[in-house]
Amino acid sequence: MITDNTLITKVNNWIKNSVTLKLAIITILMLLLLVPTIMIKGIIGEREKLSKLAIDEVSSKWADSQEINGPILTIPLIYESEQDGKITTTSKYWHLLPANLNIDGEIEPEKLKRGIYEIVVYKSQLAISGDFDLSHQPDIANLKEIKYDQSFITIGISDLRGIKNQINFRWDGQNLNVKPGSKISELAYSGVTVDLPGLGDKINNNLDFDFSLKLHGSKNISFIPAGGKTTVSISSSWPSPSFNGNFLPDEREISKEGFNANWQILQLNRNFPQSWVETDQGIKMKEAAFGVDLILPLDDYQKSMRSAKYAVMTIALTFLVFFLVEILNKRKIHPFQYILVGLALCLFYILLVAITEHTNFNFAFVLSSLAIISMVSLYSLSIFKDGKLSTLLLTTLSGIYGFLFITLQLADYALLMGSIGLSLILGTTMYFTRKINWYKLNIKTE
Repeated sequence: MITDNTLITKVNNWIKNSVTLKLAIITILMLLLLVPTIMIKGIIGEREKLSKLAIDEVSSKWADSQEINGPILTIPLIYESEQDGKITTTSKYWHLLPANLNIDGEIEPEKLKRGIYEIVVYKSQLAISGDFDLSHQPDIANLKEIKYDQSFITIGISDLRGIKNQINFRWDGQNLNVKPGSKISELAYSGVTVDLPGLGDKINNNLDFDFSLKLHGSKNISFIPAGGKTTVSISSSWPSPSFNGNFLPDEREISKEGFNANWQILQLNRNFPQSWVETDQGIKMKEAAFGVDLILPLDDYQKSMRSAKYAVMTIALTFLVFFLVEILNKRKIHPFQYILVGLALCLFYILLVAITEHTNFNFAFVLSSLAIISMVSLYSLSIFKDGKLSTLLLTTLSGIYGFLFITLQLADYALLMGSIGLSLILGTTMYFTRKINWYKLNIKTE
């Protein structure tokens, strides 16, 4: 009986004082705390989806992304062929693109609110000009008639709700009426049409055109390089553009005051011809689009999600401080106290998202980190019973959140900063624990 009691006592002492068991328990607790961390990421993702829904809703009422295609000159052709003694008449469209296309635009961004969400929209003023070379010839095999009197020009505009002025289309010095709708939906699904009277009298000439377009949109504006030589110049006060599509600007200047960008694209740079009959070139034209996104640089939900990815590091380093205090200063810490500290650290990310939705991210980060650092540090006073150790924990937590804040600001160098920071932390831990004899170490209360 005495032997049994002695065995039970030894087992109890081993459970209370074993460093290995303590490490195993802490590891299990860290793994369990990954569950609320994953739930927090889910909440951030859900809020981000709500933000995107708000953006889509506002865009649907203001105007969506805009894509400008053309102008495209279209001339109906009549072909006649004989087969088995029967004469068949076929109508086809002959499409011609401008020899030169110049677009000079200014984009004025504007931020709208939908509840607690912020959406970027824009007002643009575009001056579009160029000329058509009418010396081209269509496929003349079996060609019966060219209907110059039914010619028309199509200007593709992806969201017609964004048009805010009556378009004054000047063609060879004449002002022509603009009609809604596109007759060539395979090339421009939506847009406006201009009928061209008396085109047959001007064949073999170069005919100029110009018009201005006041256009509202959101998120993006892009262009199809329809000209034999397409020149686009865009300026805006938006400081965070993202140039995308098939062509990047040849010249660009970006500053806090805005950006200027210039493109010059030749017909040799694209995969569709200058003129064609009936062949569907719509997909190839769309693939050649280029333009600019007006983005919120690394929006707050992206920053919150990235910060949540560092949750394991934050919990592990905080638990490491508690563990080292426990074994080096003989301060017994119950697993339940580890859990409370871990949950407090997880609460930081919920606070961060909630406060960010009503203020800016930087202020929310500072406020949330101060709240959690204060909570954990004050709680440690009752555990450590030593002001110096609590100050050490306070300094460690401040360093962790400070490092995380700097890493989130440096979007392009985040991986590099994170790798260097973790290497330094691991090296520091190895240095301060290098003389500990882990085999002889037990946790015993003084």
